[in-house]
Amino acid sequence: MDHNVALISTIAAGLGLALILGFIAARLRLPALVGYLVAGILIGPFTPGFVADTRLAAELAEIGVMLLMFGVGLHFSLGDLLAVRKVAVPGAIVQMAAATLMGMGLAVWWGWSLAAALVFGISLSVASTVVLLRALESLGLVDSFNGRVAVGWLVVEDLAMVLVLVLLPPLALWMNGDAGADAASLLTSIGKTLLQVGIFLALMLVVGRRLFPWVLWQVQKLGSRELFTLCVVAAAVSIAYGATKLFGVSFALGAFFAGMVLRESEFSHRAAEETLPLRDAFAVLFFVSVGMLFNPMVLLEQPLRVLSVVGIIVIGKSLAAAVLVLLLRYPLHTALTVSASLAQIGEFSFILIGLGVALGVMPVEGQSLVVAGALISIALNPVLFKAIAPAQRWLLARSQLARDLAARDDPLAELPMTTDPKYLSRQVVLVGYGRVGRKLAAALAADGVPFVVAEQNREIVENLRVQGVPAVYGDASLPEVLVQAHVARACMLVIATPDMLGVRQMAINARLLNPGIEIVVRSHNEEEAQRFEAEINSRVFVGENELALAMTRHVLARCKA
Repeated sequence: MDHNVALISTIAAGLGLALILGFIAARLRLPALVGYLVAGILIGPFTPGFVADTRLAAELAEIGVMLLMFGVGLHFSLGDLLAVRKVAVPGAIVQMAAATLMGMGLAVWWGWSLAAALVFGISLSVASTVVLLRALESLGLVDSFNGRVAVGWLVVEDLAMVLVLVLLPPLALWMNGDAGADAASLLTSIGKTLLQVGIFLALMLVVGRRLFPWVLWQVQKLGSRELFTLCVVAAAVSIAYGATKLFGVSFALGAFFAGMVLRESEFSHRAAEETLPLRDAFAVLFFVSVGMLFNPMVLLEQPLRVLSVVGIIVIGKSLAAAVLVLLLRYPLHTALTVSASLAQIGEFSFILIGLGVALGVMPVEGQSLVVAGALISIALNPVLFKAIAPAQRWLLARSQLARDLAARDDPLAELPMTTDPKYLSRQVVLVGYGRVGRKLAAALAADGVPFVVAEQNREIVENLRVQGVPAVYGDASLPEVLVQAHVARACMLVIATPDMLGVRQMAINARLLNPGIEIVVRSHNEEEAQRFEAEINSRVFVGENELALAMTRHVLARCKA
């Protein structure tokens, strides 16, 4: 290939073929990303015909990861991360350990060395944040509680993988050679990595939260759209690159924290919109680059091993995650969402397995198996997400255990016996205590209107109880949660959660318990609002419409003054 046009050829072939095959996949009612993956296989080195530059494709994909994680950070505040820490931190650690042990057991059974088995197991334990976000965005779940739990879980996994990637070289030497010298090197690497990551986080949270929003404001004042877009993209890429070079943090995590600090700016929503086309284009290149790593011959030469790897990824670690979430007393729907989120592997797995091969601890065969597992699990992931709601209905209808888990004895799942009677009749049932829910609750409290909060985040419910606010914990799409909120005697149900998937079921259950109840819903767009108004006979408020009305009232009032 002429190196003068290698970049152009790679982008043109990757995006062009991805468009054609993505269109075909969509017409066949398959996820479009299946087409993107097949496009990568066709232009990869393992199939005849045109071969794109794999090194350039990998770098383009890395840019896509940066921009996508930057966009997540723009919507994911430090408060969101801390709000899910009690489930994300222990859950991610235990789930990674369980998946690693499953992978190690399989590799040892195949006759691999202990070092190779360890690298192989860890590579199967960490999911792809890029794949997760594409699935959550397609379903509108990024801002939901379940979406925040899943993203927080994967952020913890990414932080753990930063440590693993730094420790692997000295660990590989320690497992194969001089134990004394290499053990000291291992301890030194651990301390250095923790110090570097700590310094980076401190700088971003202390300095970045003040500096970057100020820079964005200065650029905004110039009134140039292209300079604003350039500022946002430059911040995402340069901070991610600097974080990697100076502090050893991955590109993805560096971009994620850059987005989190820029979220402090009032222009964060505009920043997210400006980078959306770039994020989409480079995300496609990410999936194309994954396909380029895949050697189809592995399916013919080692089908049983491929199926075993896919089984660990899609079934093994997903079940482990679901059990952990349920043990932490979170709803069945949250457990199913986290399970689907983790039923795939991606970018960190490729980096780790490649490093293992380069260090000589991992056979090349292992890399082919991991890539095959990634390709198949990524293709299956959108299907698993679509199966969450039907699976939950099926489990509740046929499994007594599922019903017991939904109705289990939990002190936060029902109002205390000492609750004031004014909160049990003619009250407002407020579902969701996020940004919108908090403002509604404050307004109701200021006006003396009694209300009960129904929320899926245990920490929020615990804090509300401490403040004396009546609150019940659970998924409000389940009738037992609405019963505990005393919806049967309520005057109004206000659904302020951004998770639109459960709204219809909430309304159906509320009307069964209280046929005359008034239902108020928030929505993101006109089409969705019209559907809700027609199907559940509710009053729906669309964010953009309400903003326009408020601005109109203000303008007319000022003009008439």
